[in-house]
Amino acid sequence: MTRRDLIEMLETGETYQIEFKEKFSSFEKIAKEMIAFANSSGGHIIFGIRDNKKIIGVDSEKTIASLVEKTVRDFTEPIVEYKIFYYDLDNKEIVAIEIPESSNKPHRIQDYKPLLDMNTAQVFVRVNDKSVPASKEMIKLLKMRSEDKELHKYKVGSLERTVFEQFEKNEIITVKILAERANISNRRASRTLINMLRAGLINIHTKDNGENYFTNNS
Repeated sequence: MTRRDLIEMLETGETYQIEFKEKFSSFEKIAKEMIAFANSSGGHIIFGIRDNKKIIGVDSEKTIASLVEKTVRDFTEPIVEYKIFYYDLDNKEIVAIEIPESSNKPHRIQDYKPLLDMNTAQVFVRVNDKSVPASKEMIKLLKMRSEDKELHKYKVGSLERTVFEQFEKNEIITVKILAERANISNRRASRTLINMLRAGLINIHTKDNGENYFTNNS
């Protein structure tokens, strides 16, 4: 990450892959941002910059570096990889963290459990310029994609046909809609949509509140 890259980010403002932080707020909040970037397409956290792009700098580069190191070590699972950069802008110290997209998704807030618990894991993803909680469907999808579990020779049954019939009436479908239309449990509806995702039949989208909806891939 070059100085020119940093200046371009400041000119662009916060986006899907850029987050400004006036200061280090808390371990949990910074862990959430780093996890969201790692679970998505990667990104940057820049300390010493206000949301309005104003450069205010940090009190100590060394302190920020130490806090970030503790964040990934004690508050992320699996540990999120990152690179750290230091800059001087307008005679103020700026610290930038670069988080690459992970190949070991999903990352979660450290819960000291040996395995991922779908019901309690705090997993985050990036949506527009926000880091939001991931739904169970998104967590499953992240895990399956990380494990490269793709479906082959997938057979379309009655539930899948119900999904496509819904698309003829509406461009989107959700777990709740499928469960109600097919008179099945939310769990079975979720499993059906996840399998269709894995087979490449539908796409998944995430709202700002973390809720998911699905669209036809045709």
